[in-house]
Amino acid sequence: MSFFDSEIWIQLMTIIGEFTFFLILGMLLAAVALAIIAAASITRGKFYLPRILIPGMVLLEGLVKAFCKLLGLDDKDLITFFITLRNTMNTQAFSETPVEQRAVFLPQCLRSAQCPANLTPEGLKCRNCGRCSVGENAEWLESIGYRVFIVPGSTFIKRMVKKYRPQAIIGVGCLMEVKDGIDMSDRIGIIAIGVVNVKDGCVETIADWTAVRDAALLGIKPPSDAVDFHGPAE
Repeated sequence: MSFFDSEIWIQLMTIIGEFTFFLILGMLLAAVALAIIAAASITRGKFYLPRILIPGMVLLEGLVKAFCKLLGLDDKDLITFFITLRNTMNTQAFSETPVEQRAVFLPQCLRSAQCPANLTPEGLKCRNCGRCSVGENAEWLESIGYRVFIVPGSTFIKRMVKKYRPQAIIGVGCLMEVKDGIDMSDRIGIIAIGVVNVKDGCVETIADWTAVRDAALLGIKPPSDAVDFHGPAE
């Protein structure tokens, strides 16, 4: 009798099968619970069990999304909730990070279609020409101590993070870009605050500059001589 026909092999396969079954069942039940918690949080505008939600949604994102859809939530609702949740969880640590150890990453799609800026190894170098609102806001961010990058993609972000090693960043972009950026930051141990654009697209998008400036001021006071652009988002 071969080993694969032996009682030991049969018992081993039985144990593995039972373990796999209960593991899958546990994952399904956990995903259902997370989806219910997320749905309740979104509906009521209050975070429930955030320290369980974050790692759970990271580990079981696909399953949670599927069950959230059954509960009437679409991907946009869930991703927006995820970003808001992560921002809330990161606010204190971000506030405690010195401004000289922070950076802001802006997407190049915010610039005007007639932008004269040139692309460099560190992203676009804004000329503050007045054709869009990037220049004045980047100048304001720099005036309070931030290092500002205007980048065409995640490759530039990774390169600048590796070069300058900021401890905390503000990432601006469309919904999925912000989520992916927060995920990436979490993987490499950087505190991230995400700000979603008020207008998406590939050209002449619009940032929520008020939210960007609110995030930038977390834990610091602007110098008295800094230009105040803290008005309604354009």
